[in-house]
Amino acid sequence: MLKNLFAIFKKDTLMDRAYHQSFLMFDIIRGMYIAAKESLRYREDSEIDVDIFDDDAEVNRFEREVRRDVFNHLAVRGTGRLPSGLVLISIIIDLERIGDYTKNIVELAMNHPGKLNGGKFEDDLQRVETAVADNLVRTRNCFESGEEAPALKLLEDYDWVNPLCDKKLMALVKEEDKSIRPGDAVSLALYFRWLKRINSHLRNITTSVVNPFDRIGFRSKKE
Repeated sequence: MLKNLFAIFKKDTLMDRAYHQSFLMFDIIRGMYIAAKESLRYREDSEIDVDIFDDDAEVNRFEREVRRDVFNHLAVRGTGRLPSGLVLISIIIDLERIGDYTKNIVELAMNHPGKLNGGKFEDDLQRVETAVADNLVRTRNCFESGEEAPALKLLEDYDWVNPLCDKKLMALVKEEDKSIRPGDAVSLALYFRWLKRINSHLRNITTSVVNPFDRIGFRSKKE
């Protein structure tokens, strides 16, 4: 899907600018995620090395600019290139939502006393965190290349993340680890949920590489 649209992006100044701004959004939210995880999980003081609220505002600004560029492109060129514009807007909406969930993680870190430990869920939590970090990099690469094979492989590789997050969330509700304090249990439940949502939005973007517009966010028939 995306590979067929790249030529359109490169032939129009507004679309090409909007396309490249999406990569800047990817880079910002990856930095936000790394900083948020570090603050919540590995710092006693809950300090964060970047101004994540400024970064979130920057992501929001890029989203508005991309929308404006796509709208102006369609107003000048007509609806013949509507699919390319809709796909790009869909992607930047997912990126903006990832930024919001990352900001939520920082707000959690600011209010949680000390480092958040996963208790009996620690190994699974680290596995999910690593998957999301890798997914951020590989999703960007898939979006940039437009190649279907790596995108399908990425969707397959991390198909387990969302079900595992749901399972651990329900395990926390059932108090399967009695040693976890209530505040930590709430924090872990929120964290698993937000990691799942970040992963879901990344999967939406990856599906845009292999699916037509109407099936973005849904399982590819090629999987």
